[in-house]
Amino acid sequence: MSLQDDLSTVQRRLDDLNRAVSQLEQHVGGNSVDMRRVRADTDHLREDLALLRQSAPQSGAKPRPEMVTISDTPYDPKLWSGAEDEGLGSPYGHAP
Repeated sequence: MSLQDDLSTVQRRLDDLNRAVSQLEQHVGGNSVDMRRVRADTDHLREDLALLRQSAPQSGAKPRPEMVTISDTPYDPKLWSGAEDEGLGSPYGHAP
């Protein structure tokens, strides 16, 4: 699962929690100290998740590798002087 998928899942769960807390407030009443603390904690979780979403790296924002252009013109033969042709066969014309 990607980071964005995980954040979306947590957001849905927090939405569910928020609805459940609202229903609980209707049954218990929202004036008690305990209920106000539960509501404040729920609100803090929503705010913290929003901050986390803002600071999380975007999945499509990966840096692209730098393109390197290779010329079609032949290389200078002096570049290869003294080099051995490993893997291209024997320099003597026959395999060992």
